Amino acid sequence: MEPEAPAGRAPAAASKLSEAVGAALQDPRRQRRLVLVIVCVALFLDNMLYMVIVPIVPYYVHAAGEKPTPTSSPTPPTPTNASAVTGNTSEPPTADLPAKPIVKPRHPRDNEDVKIGVLFASKAILQLLVNPLSGTFIDRMSYDLPLLLGLGVLFASTVMFAFAEDYATLFAARSLQGLGSAFADTSGIAMIADKYPEEPERSRALGLALAFISFGSLVAPPFGGFLHEFAGKSAPFLVLAAVSLFDALLLLVVAKPFSAAARARANLPVGTPIHRLMLDPYIAVVAGALTTCNIPLAFLEPTIATWMERTMAASEWEAGIAWLPAFVPHVLGVYLTVRLAARYPHLQWLYGAFGLAVIGASSCLVPACRSFAPLVISLCGLCFGIALVDTALLPTLAFLVDVRHVSVYGSVYAIADISYCVAYALGPIVAGHIVHSLGFAQLSLGMGLANLLYAPVLLLLRNVGLLKRSRSERDVLLDEPPQGLYDAVRLRERPMSDRGAAPRSPPGPLDACEEGDYDYYTRS
Repeated sequence: MEPEAPAGRAPAAASKLSEAVGAALQDPRRQRRLVLVIVCVALFLDNMLYMVIVPIVPYYVHAAGEKPTPTSSPTPPTPTNASAVTGNTSEPPTADLPAKPIVKPRHPRDNEDVKIGVLFASKAILQLLVNPLSGTFIDRMSYDLPLLLGLGVLFASTVMFAFAEDYATLFAARSLQGLGSAFADTSGIAMIADKYPEEPERSRALGLALAFISFGSLVAPPFGGFLHEFAGKSAPFLVLAAVSLFDALLLLVVAKPFSAAARARANLPVGTPIHRLMLDPYIAVVAGALTTCNIPLAFLEPTIATWMERTMAASEWEAGIAWLPAFVPHVLGVYLTVRLAARYPHLQWLYGAFGLAVIGASSCLVPACRSFAPLVISLCGLCFGIALVDTALLPTLAFLVDVRHVSVYGSVYAIADISYCVAYALGPIVAGHIVHSLGFAQLSLGMGLANLLYAPVLLLLRNVGLLKRSRSERDVLLDEPPQGLYDAVRLRERPMSDRGAAPRSPPGPLDACEEGDYDYYTRS
């Protein structure tokens, strides 16, 4: 009987563990923290996949271009390509390669650069095209099911990257990633705004998501290069595929998107159509600021390595590591903006305007740098300003929807995603042409001037912070039935004896539904 005692205790321990996990998942505060973790991992994964191919894709494109055309390429491989890809080529004239360094190598190199630029831009282009549809879909279907769909598409895209052998497969995988990002990114940010309706918590949660985005973008290139070098070309993508699968399974456990409660949650109120949100002047100003502040980053990423090589004779290692220190000021900018927004929430427009001014000054200083250290300082200023703008204005979009529209956030964050995608779709394709025709200095000065000129436009938002959410709630809650999830929660929270007083704001929608199964969705 004694040997059977541990075996008999195992089911009891498992049942206790499952009960503890179930109790933890029923706690509203813990559940929304888990949702925040799931969304942050999804955003981290998407940006890891976006940037992990930076050190890898030239090898893919070059190998795909070299494969089976012996007669169609009369010119021998260039010295750069020959040393970077294979040393045991069957062509004998290896001794002639150093003798012609600058004669003809430019055409294959430029052709590869065009292919790489199109490959990078394909993700943002498809994401830009799908976002208007994904925003409406998210408004209709709630947030958890589109997030699960986006994670599934990202998993498929990552697996395609792992086993791609030609440029067409790479292009299809990259475009498929754009489709997944249109659902995962938009629904994830919208879910954070929905779970954290009150301003100090909302800014903190969105700031944490932005920190994960930045961390994924900066860590991905060394991560991809290391695994590609020592574990094979498929290794980084298989690791990311495993992370996306784990995140999707965690979402299934926490949110239960196919349960009866989820079907009730999917019966959300009708949100404001995306075209009407685009016509809102305040939302249009915020969207323009998000595009303008990201243009320098999107245009410098594909061009600054070549400029560093020509201007300061920088090595590939220096060109790759130049962006890495910028992670610290980016996180610092997120932290400062969150703290300032908690103390002075009506000055969000000022934080964004100051961030645009910092971005403009930093972008104008980049061409004047002639050594590595000043360039790193300029790039740190650039990322610090972007953190200020993003952290200040993303919560402002949710606040504008709360005050001026129905509190359903899919379409408004689809507009934010469109703003980012405009910059990152144009950057890899247009930046190189501008540098070739006008020069790198003119490109940097033009982007800096655009940010400096746009900073005063945010003065149009100075009255947004003075709008009282309670006044909007009183009009909606007392004069007409609730129109959105946000209003339905407030209506349930408002005591009947307190009709003459200003409505009180609860800590969050999940905190009000401890009775079970989130039945407040059905009340709307």
